[in-house]
Amino acid sequence: MNAPWPSSDITAASPNSGNATLAGYGQPSAIGRQSLAGYVGDEASLEVLRACLAGLGWPTDRCQLGALDDAAQALAMTPSPAILILDLSGDPAPLDNIQDLAQVCDPGTMVIALGETNDVQFYRALQASGIHDYLLKPLCPNELAEAILAAQAVLAAPPPAQATPASQHITTAVIGARGGVGATMVATSLAWISSCDLAQPTALLYLDIQFGTGALSLDLDPGSGLVEAIENPSRIDGLFIERAMTRASDTLSLLTAEAPIANSVPTDGIAMLHLAEELRHAFTATVIDLPRTMLASLTPLMTEVTTIVLVTELTLAGARDTIRILDWVKTHAPLARVTLVANKVPSGICEIGPGDFESATERKLDFLLPLEPRLAINAAKQGQSFAQACRGGRMGDTLLAIARAVCASDDATAGTKLRAAPSLLGRLDPRQLLARLSASTPGGGGKMGG
Repeated sequence: MNAPWPSSDITAASPNSGNATLAGYGQPSAIGRQSLAGYVGDEASLEVLRACLAGLGWPTDRCQLGALDDAAQALAMTPSPAILILDLSGDPAPLDNIQDLAQVCDPGTMVIALGETNDVQFYRALQASGIHDYLLKPLCPNELAEAILAAQAVLAAPPPAQATPASQHITTAVIGARGGVGATMVATSLAWISSCDLAQPTALLYLDIQFGTGALSLDLDPGSGLVEAIENPSRIDGLFIERAMTRASDTLSLLTAEAPIANSVPTDGIAMLHLAEELRHAFTATVIDLPRTMLASLTPLMTEVTTIVLVTELTLAGARDTIRILDWVKTHAPLARVTLVANKVPSGICEIGPGDFESATERKLDFLLPLEPRLAINAAKQGQSFAQACRGGRMGDTLLAIARAVCASDDATAGTKLRAAPSLLGRLDPRQLLARLSASTPGGGGKMGG
């Protein structure tokens, strides 16, 4: 039930994108699907769900009081939504009724279950049946928002065959639409995922020479290699790259600097282009943290860039500067593929909702990353990239989906295809389900960590 939609059915889109196949509630897709529907068993949970969706900029009219039976009856007459939220509390036989639901639920629906059973065997049985996520009641608004965004990220991830152009090297430039939107967090996370999860030799080129935090966020000595490259571009060759870069791991190397504030370091676009070319020969992937204030001086570098990740915030200023940078990219990097990421999305009310932001910029948001101050603090304390600190969680899964979309080379794509849980429709044989449950339940169930 939670396998990603085929590319012909659902495209990477946010819920309020007017041109998207994954449409909002009031905007059915080309095949009649809605983006999300919810059936919850009590008024308090319904209130939390509607408030959460409103905070994310999603309409709330498809959320209602109801149980599994109500959902099955409704879905028997209408196409299944992309994301389905179900309340299992009070159901005497939820696993059996989920099988009944599967008979009317279209393959690819991402199901988020709610309930009061805090039992690890029950949780594993739900996972085995194809449920995407399970949240305990009473609902936490932040956890619910994370679950919805994670489900949307899986739907938004392009099929592996379309994830990257046919090229042996991927150069990804990460640009922040404004200061403080988290472009460095995204850049270091993508570089770490590219080197670790995608298993490809990766270079992180961090171009904020005087105030950058790329090395700091990875707990590394920045060195002076980047200043030397800018001041002596004729020295840039394979040997220089090997000596100047700081090694973060066997597959990740960083090139940056921490120049004194009093020193004026000129930025030479041609030197940076030459540097990017040498990195292409030495690594499978390059991630460039490119400050927006340097776009004009580093225009030649954009000819080497294959993908651009534009990180923004859901504010008026963020929308304005996103429009300006997108216009600049159309002129100076017309061949680069652009991915738009909204970072630090609050669980409550945004200054601009995702739908209004997309209308203002005339560009859909490809990914939304929630505001996670605790994870950011934890990553800083441990001297890790943000992706490393939240690995295995919903935020980590979203960053992994972004990395697969913008950083994966052909070899990495072939070797690390996104594995989705099997469809519930493929698990309808009661004998097979009973056998799996018997194998996973040797004796009474344990308790899930609270």
